[in-house]
Amino acid sequence: MLQSFGDRPPNDRKPAAVPPPQHGGPAAPSAGTAAAGARRDLRRLPKAHLHLHFTGSMRPGTLLELADKYGVHLPEALSGGEPPRLRATDERGWFRFQRLYDIARSCLRSPEDIERLVREAAEEDVRDGSRWLEIQVDPTSYAPRLGGLIPALEIILDAVDRASRETGLGIRVLVAANRTKHPLDARTLARLAVRFRDRGVVGFGLSNDERRGLARDFDRAFAIARDGGLLAAPHGGELSGAGSVRDCLDDLGAARIGHGVRAAEDPRMLRRLAERQVTCEVCPASNVALGVYDRPEDVPLRTLFDAGVPMALGADDPLLFGSRLAAQYELARDHHGFTDAELAELARQSVRGSAAPDGVRAELLAAIDDWLTAAPAPVSGTAPGTAPAAVLPR
Repeated sequence: MLQSFGDRPPNDRKPAAVPPPQHGGPAAPSAGTAAAGARRDLRRLPKAHLHLHFTGSMRPGTLLELADKYGVHLPEALSGGEPPRLRATDERGWFRFQRLYDIARSCLRSPEDIERLVREAAEEDVRDGSRWLEIQVDPTSYAPRLGGLIPALEIILDAVDRASRETGLGIRVLVAANRTKHPLDARTLARLAVRFRDRGVVGFGLSNDERRGLARDFDRAFAIARDGGLLAAPHGGELSGAGSVRDCLDDLGAARIGHGVRAAEDPRMLRRLAERQVTCEVCPASNVALGVYDRPEDVPLRTLFDAGVPMALGADDPLLFGSRLAAQYELARDHHGFTDAELAELARQSVRGSAAPDGVRAELLAAIDDWLTAAPAPVSGTAPGTAPAAVLPR
């Protein structure tokens, strides 16, 4: 049985003090600044992963094998060995992205497929230094092939429990409604999510194209979820502007925001997120791949960070975007000049923004401090996956 985590209010997180960014000349190496020629391995930085979609977590090789198994024809964008070129800032581009995702999802047809996906996603996260994963899933998408809505969610939660025990990675589930479907469907999912809270469901989300439908249409579903003790984490501030972040806060009672980067366009929204310590699940590589920003350096990581908005970097859909969790931290380092101290603070923010039990959070925060105080060493030649996973309590 997965460990329960009590009724901790989602907004009790307090930011830790962070050394201000250095914009002057070179300084002597410190705990947060790697010595010349040596950088701390970001795969060894303990962190929580709060924005990973279920099908999108699949390994490309697994997709090819399952497609062959079931006779599913994959388009070149999914079978060519390179991430597809996507631009979802217009309706046609989003439709293409959604179509590719749906094709990949159609290859998950049995409990064994679900178990494999979750186990491999956990293994990939462990390689990247994740110690806590909250994976997001809409079980209605898998229900037709898995015997119905309740059996589908039970199969997913069983796979999560097994993968957690086998890998030592703490894993929980965020059930997400689809905003392109009727709000009554979302209420059904919210009730189901609350029903399975003691099996590992910790949150309730709202995904798909945020330009479609109004957040307030789903207010009742989120009220059901919040009243049932679940964390509210809808998508907002990705394809639409800062107003969609405001709607998530005002209409859905969001404790976390999926993406939220467009809040950078409104200083008042930045202040509000910082004051309330609402964590934004920022996915930099995804933002660039979908055309929200043209270049990695355009993603407003520094704007959010300097404003005091807590962030949890996430990989979103590695299957389609070609990079996993550690690569998001590398992007912050290489394109935004984040020091090791700042990267450690990003990892802390991901832990504080999670639904992990207090004991697990304390353990991870201490491990982050250990990473930061250890002497940096060259990372070239280090094979992926060499960092051991800490076995967390269940």
